[in-house]
Amino acid sequence: MTGSLLATALVAFLGTTIDDLIVLTALFMARSLSGRPHAAAIVAGQYAGFAAVLGLALLAAAGLRILPDRWVGLLGLIPIGFGVCGLWRLRGAPQGTPPAVAATAPRIAIIVFANGADNISVFTPLYRTLHTAGSLLATALFLGLIGLWCATGALLGTHAAVVAGLGRVSHWLIPAVFITVGVLILIASRTL
Repeated sequence: MTGSLLATALVAFLGTTIDDLIVLTALFMARSLSGRPHAAAIVAGQYAGFAAVLGLALLAAAGLRILPDRWVGLLGLIPIGFGVCGLWRLRGAPQGTPPAVAATAPRIAIIVFANGADNISVFTPLYRTLHTAGSLLATALFLGLIGLWCATGALLGTHAAVVAGLGRVSHWLIPAVFITVGVLILIASRTL
């Protein structure tokens, strides 16, 4: 029983957080190019935002319908806003200057939470099928996997070949990643 629970939780995590890995890679790449955001802010923001996603999924699984799905999709406007601000700051900046799209742990947490609409929609039914011990085990697995995602994002975002290859376009690529994530949230939630 525990093996199938862990396998199901792992598949749910991987299926809903690949976009988080892309965002983490972009953040660590911005850090390697400009020194901001600090690694601690990235990790703390990722954990804080993901903990909020898990908390909301647990509440929803307990039967509390806080927001209709279409309203949750409006959270996609948050990363779009950060991306647009990042692109806006590029005007007048020297060529190749990476924008500070999200340089603090609270801003990163907001992006992670906004990006978590798909996580909530998958984790809620998963939590509804689990007993208390199973929910705790799945939550512990998710939090451990977030650490793995942070390490992988750091590895990819600081790898010399990745930074060299993407560094030439990072000044607009990083904001574009945030805008894309926001649009995907709006589409996946059927808000658009």
